[in-house]
Amino acid sequence: MGADLVYGVDLDGFLWARRRRLPFVVSLKGVIADELKNERGWVRVLLSVQARWERRNARRADLVLVPTRYSEGVARRLYDLEPSKLAVLPEPIDLDGWTARFAAARARPRTGATVLCVARMYPRKRIVDLLEAAALLRGRVSALAVRIVGRGPEWETVRRRHQTLALGETVTLLGDVSPGQLAEEYVSADLFCLPSVQESFGIVFLEAMAAGLAVVTCGAAAMPEVIEDGVTGVLVPPRDPAALANALETLLGDPTRARVMGAAGRRAVAAYGIERVAGRFLDAVRLGVGGMRSR
Repeated sequence: MGADLVYGVDLDGFLWARRRRLPFVVSLKGVIADELKNERGWVRVLLSVQARWERRNARRADLVLVPTRYSEGVARRLYDLEPSKLAVLPEPIDLDGWTARFAAARARPRTGATVLCVARMYPRKRIVDLLEAAALLRGRVSALAVRIVGRGPEWETVRRRHQTLALGETVTLLGDVSPGQLAEEYVSADLFCLPSVQESFGIVFLEAMAAGLAVVTCGAAAMPEVIEDGVTGVLVPPRDPAALANALETLLGDPTRARVMGAAGRRAVAAYGIERVAGRFLDAVRLGVGGMRSR
């Protein structure tokens, strides 16, 4: 089978491309050297090794695709990449698939205010900040329910903090769930919250927007490029549970505003549909690799 180029993700593809003498395009879903700064223990050690590989891969590529302007700047700085070999290409979302799953999902009966969080539990996701915010809100928001989907290296830390704060049924740690159950969580929620301090993009924000949920997250890293403050959600300072609690309380107390933001998010997420992003991918490759060949 003939090929015009090799496309790799993060660490993948260079050796194969070199053997075949084909142009090599690498897509950095997240700049690992940036992600590891917020990690610790064995995760940090593993990411440090992967970051060295990723840097080598990116420097050898003919074109490097990154999901946000934030990632572009970080990749230039940490991997010493020339601006001319970088292009911004956002992550895509399967809108048709999610729309079908949401339509098939059965929302739980509403008994109070529900905040949903979906995350792979790494320290940089700052799930503990959401627990602290929930503890502050217990006496301020009636029948509050915070539901957290996902597991990861921080699972035990989060579970212990949940016990220490005596959050009981206020916060439910669901762990990993099926795609169908995840859709049910989205359609049953009033708001989405992920207080991460480092995201190169954040695909869960697109999922929440597709579900019509207003998003509360931090005004750090790439989040301001995905969530427009005051339009599709609210941005708060990172590592600030009190500010997080205030933002959640304000939106939960103003469901009309939350619905307006959710509707704006549903409109905005259309720009990230597979067909649109695929078109941008082809344009970037033609410009980057085609331009290289013409020189």
